[in-house]
Formats: sequence, structure tokens, C-alpha cells
Amino acid sequence: MASNQPAPEAPSPFSTDSYGGAERSVGEWNPTEDSIRPVRGRHRVAKQRGLARSSTVLGVGVIAAVGAGGMATAQDKAPVSISLPDSIADNLPDAKSLPGVGTFMSDEAEAAPVAAAAPLTTAGLTSAEAEQGADAGEALRARILQQAEQQQASADAEAKAAAEKAAAEKAAEEAKKQQDEAEAEAAAKKKAAEEAAKKKAEEERLAKLAASFSLPAASYTITSTYGQSGAMWSSGQHTGLDFAGAAGSPLKAVHSGTITSAGWSGSYGYRTVLQLDDGTEIWYAHQSSIDVSVGQKVTTGETIGRMGATGNVTGVHLHLEVRTAGGSAMDPMAWLNSKGLQV
Repeated sequence: MASNQPAPEAPSPFSTDSYGGAERSVGEWNPTEDSIRPVRGRHRVAKQRGLARSSTVLGVGVIAAVGAGGMATAQDKAPVSISLPDSIADNLPDAKSLPGVGTFMSDEAEAAPVAAAAPLTTAGLTSAEAEQGADAGEALRARILQQAEQQQASADAEAKAAAEKAAAEKAAEEAKKQQDEAEAEAAAKKKAAEEAAKKKAEEERLAKLAASFSLPAASYTITSTYGQSGAMWSSGQHTGLDFAGAAGSPLKAVHSGTITSAGWSGSYGYRTVLQLDDGTEIWYAHQSSIDVSVGQKVTTGETIGRMGATGNVTGVHLHLEVRTAGGSAMDPMAWLNSKGLQV
């Protein structure tokens, strides 16, 4: 049968002292806000909490910072525990949430030994450097020297590349200059060859043409040329070319053609007109005799008359005129030269 009496109360961890206050537990001392006197004035000092978590977080942060910079050399320094006020400690992130740190920690209780076990002298060192016993300062010095050597090597390589580029450009310029000179020389030779070939072709043409043309006299002296002025000519100017020679010497047809006129012609004396196939007329004046007749076909070099002094003359000679099909006079010497004949 159940009893109506209240159950006895469990023994309290606290007891009342002789002053009427609550007695503390014999085990852990845990001060409360009531047992801490407030600081006089406008500010209060925040309560201090345990050192495990704050020391762990700060220690891990220091290790991470030193590892990133590679500069710490504090192997001879004893670890120092640091406590933080609640207002700061409450806002600190969990150590496991820090980048690169959480993977090394399983919980807060194990974090402190990990930090303490890692000597700061190995921060920033590679495993090979750590095995060789190098410290952070020597490692940094070696890296700086290595970087300087790399920069110098890079500068040397750039200078070498620039020199090679300049040499290549100079060689290309020299090659281009030589090529231009060679092309200019080749062009000059080609032009000279073309001119020589052209000259040779003209000489051959004139030689072939000369074979079909002939001078009107074999032995002669030029006494008057085309265009000379004088009172002895009715027009005031000489209209032909005078070949002086021996009386009765043969006069030849300069080219093949047809005799269109043969007989006396006033001041011209005995005159013969030879018409060529292109209509050009050749006049032979002052002849002593005529050996052809009108309508007769003659060939180059054929005798058509004899040199004399008939008509308006001062001596024995052949007055030779060259006229176009329309009757206009032209320079006989120039015409004969154009046919390959040298007067």
C-alpha cells in the first residue's frame, strides 16, 4: 500500500553556511555573477571563460598565419595560453570551420595538443626542406636567391631573343638589299639585251631593205642638200639633193617601179620620174641622156639615164628629188637613210 508521506529530497550539492548563504560544492568551484563584484564606473570587465577553446583557436590561427608566411622561427619559445573576454570569444568562429584547419582537428579537446605538437620552425617549409633541417629564414633566403636567378635568366633570355631578332632583321634587310640589287642588275642586263636585240633586228631589217634599194650614183660628191637657201633656185630654197660626178656616168633606179615621165622639163633639163609601188616619186634631173621610156618597168640598180648638166645648172651633177604621192617634197637624204642607204 502506497504511503502518503512525501519522498525524501535528494541531497543538494550546495549547503548553507553559518552566514545563511548557499554552500559551494566540494568538487568544482564555479563563480557566478552574484559572487563577482561589479567594477565601479561606466564599464565592466567581461567575464573570463575557460582557456581551452580560446587558446586552441588562437593557436591554430597563429599556425595558419605562420604557415602562410613561412617566417616564424620560435622553436625556443614556450607556448603561452591566452584567454579572451566573452564579448570576443563568443563571436569567434569554430576552429574546425577555419579553412585548412578543420581537417586536422576532430574536436576542441584534441586541437590544443595538435597546435602545441607542431613546431613553428617548420612553418612555410617543404617536407624536403624540413627533412634537411632547414629553418624558415634559410628557406626564404634560398627561395629569394632562386627567384633572383630565375629573373636574371629570364632577362638574359629576353636579351638574347632581342639580339637574335635584331640579327635576323638585319640579315633579312641585307638579303633584301642583295635581292634588289640582283633584280636591278638582271633588269639592266635584260634591258641591254632587249636593246641589243632590237638594234640587231633593225640592222637586219635595214640590210634586207638596202638589198632592195640602191643609191642613184656609184661615185659622187654631195654639193647641195635639201632646204638650202639661194638665188639660183626659183623657189628660194633647194628642193633636192645634188650628187656631183663625172659627165655620162650611169644613174640607177633606187628601187623597182614604173617610169611615169621621161623628157625635157625646163629648168630641170632632161628629167626622168620613177614611181614606186607605194606611190612615192623619184625625180632625176639635169641628165645628159635618158635610157628609159614612159610606162617601162625597172628594177633596183637598173640604169635609167646619164649624169649631165642640162637645165639651170652650174656644173655636171644629178639633182635628185623625193616626193610623196600627193606631190609634197621631202628630204632625199633622210629618205635614203630610212631605206638602209648611207649617203
